[in-house]
Amino acid sequence: MTPALPRTVRAVDTDQLLDLEQEAATGRFNQRLPVAWLREHLAAEATHYLLPTLAQRLNHRPEVSPQWRCQLLMTVRTGEQIWGLLDILPDTFDKLPETLDAASKKDIASRMEQAVTQREWAERMTADAASTPLLARR
Repeated sequence: MTPALPRTVRAVDTDQLLDLEQEAATGRFNQRLPVAWLREHLAAEATHYLLPTLAQRLNHRPEVSPQWRCQLLMTVRTGEQIWGLLDILPDTFDKLPETLDAASKKDIASRMEQAVTQREWAERMTADAASTPLLARR
């Protein structure tokens, strides 16, 4: 039986998020971002947030089932918060400490709904870099 999906938000620092993303990459989970991309773009001293949204059972991969698909609110080096998804094992999520009060969780969930997606942000950064003259980039 799949464990009950928690209705909570967990906060992680950048190193913890990179570890979670590496676990997802090693396990070949469907929803994850490239660790190298994250190392390049995440704010080093930021706090990021995970909100489990969907419990999924993978009958074809019982060794990594179930997984919780989490909404992810990340802070990038520009200071912006962007939205993504990350699949995580329930035991891994349960080991993350509960550090946020109810008002903070509600605020974070609201910011998740408003945030630009990781893809949209990356495309905007690429377009901005391409439109900046070479002399201005130095």
